[in-house]
Amino acid sequence: MTHEPELTAPVELCLPDGRLNPAAVGWTRRPLHTANLRGWGRTKRWEYWGIVTPEHIVGLVASSLDYAGVHGVYVLDRATGQETNTDAVVPLARGVRLPPRSGEGEASVRGGGLEITIDQRPDGTTIHATAPGVRLDVRVPLPDGHESLGVVVPWSSTRFQYTVKDVGRPVHGTLTLHGRTYEIGGPDAFAVLDHGRGRWPYSMTWNWAAGAAPGRAIQLGGKWTDGTGVTENGLFVDGRLHKIGDELEWTYDRSDWQRPWRIIGERVDAHFHPFHEKVARTNLGIVANETHQCFGHFSGWATTDDGTRTSLDGLVGWAEEARNRW
Repeated sequence: MTHEPELTAPVELCLPDGRLNPAAVGWTRRPLHTANLRGWGRTKRWEYWGIVTPEHIVGLVASSLDYAGVHGVYVLDRATGQETNTDAVVPLARGVRLPPRSGEGEASVRGGGLEITIDQRPDGTTIHATAPGVRLDVRVPLPDGHESLGVVVPWSSTRFQYTVKDVGRPVHGTLTLHGRTYEIGGPDAFAVLDHGRGRWPYSMTWNWAAGAAPGRAIQLGGKWTDGTGVTENGLFVDGRLHKIGDELEWTYDRSDWQRPWRIIGERVDAHFHPFHEKVARTNLGIVANETHQCFGHFSGWATTDDGTRTSLDGLVGWAEEARNRW
């Protein structure tokens, strides 16, 4: 179990010299960090939004990795398994706008045939995205009392990451896919945010799992936080975050990604049952990535802060492994 502090007041991520601010290390229930990163040197910034509906799964990536902007628009048709995917690499991250605070300001990228605009306001976020064969126009309200999990992971004073994982947000709007328009909304549609700002080691592997159903959501991470004294694990019940300090054990078959996964700790016993695997690979020599993101259903349980066992049965979402040299 870890014992990282809960932060309750606004704080800057970095000291004036660009090193990690020790006072920023901890976790939050709402975004409180300003990512005052400066210059180059393994600096990574991104916004990832995942949207799950009974018919589709949508993934949007807007990012700056210093030397390039790496963006993507992805749609899975859950009934047919058909993927529609556009990726773009923009040299030197030209034209990328990513604000320093989660939930405030506009993030926007364009290039390679795609455009993404994310307008963040106190009452919620509006997302517009276009790519060949795809147009997405949705609103992601921020309900009163809804909590997210913000965490600063400190590898060292010069290598650190701030992440916000916001799971189970309501979403409504439209998705137009290959000329057909679908309405998005209702209790079985939800959105997930991964907001990231930091300065990374060259080589890193991570696990991430997120899933939601009405009134319940789970956020689990692994490998990249091990040994830092910080975790990014949490259970959400009726919008309230129950922070989980376990360093979790992940079990899955790297030769068959669609076999069941298991994620366990003192307060978690999650089983994940994939129905689709999304694979992304790049290999440019010094820079390389391989990500296996599986979409599926959860079962099992996790416990709240007072020890109440909450069922994970019926949650829908994903579990992934990403290996990066960047």
